[in-house]
Amino acid sequence: MFGILCATPEELAALRARLEIEAAPERHGPTRVWRGSHAGEALVLAQMGIGKVNAAAAATLLLGLFECRALICSGVAGGLDPELPVGAVLLADRMAIHDYGVVAGGRFTPTASGKIPIGAPELTALVEVRPEVSAAFARLEAMVAGGLGHPVRRGGIVTADYFLNCAATRDELRARFGAEAIDMESGALQQVAEAWDRPLYVIRTLSDLAGEESHVTYGQMALMAAGNSALCVAELLAILKG
Repeated sequence: MFGILCATPEELAALRARLEIEAAPERHGPTRVWRGSHAGEALVLAQMGIGKVNAAAAATLLLGLFECRALICSGVAGGLDPELPVGAVLLADRMAIHDYGVVAGGRFTPTASGKIPIGAPELTALVEVRPEVSAAFARLEAMVAGGLGHPVRRGGIVTADYFLNCAATRDELRARFGAEAIDMESGALQQVAEAWDRPLYVIRTLSDLAGEESHVTYGQMALMAAGNSALCVAELLAILKG
């Protein structure tokens, strides 16, 4: 069984339009979970909510209670690379939480999430995904490229518990980590999946270029961006089933 996660109502609606999902959800604390299938493969779809805490709780629920063999995250993200347009699909091949670490001397130093930050080395690079995830994304990229109407590429995602509406911070994150996008959940999902030794596939479509106008662009483009990601989820499920 595959576990699929999304955060927002727009992302949920886009996935429900692509997958065979039961009408009524199960409720597990703050997380709503729908049972369903796609091309004969059983799945559960969870609306996890926004942020790292909600993401980690939902991922643990799907892996523990539903015994999912893999997790797929579908949704939108803010762009960090000015060369990537709104609507571009990012298949995450590197991820990390970047707002975890040490504050000393008036300076914040990011360190690897989940480990004692005192004395830990500075986080300078994102963590690469498992080889099986990279291989599946290579096939997915080749399958949907040219037919989606938007660029599809593999790239890095940084995760933090804030909505980025600052061009200066966008440029700093891009320069420090070489990341293409920022979101509020993927790094937490990665940490949980790693703890359970399960693969995680993150598909994010850019709804905005993170900056001073991102709060405007996001609202206008979120539904389109969520739809692009959901289409790729359906194609990915076919690849993983084969």
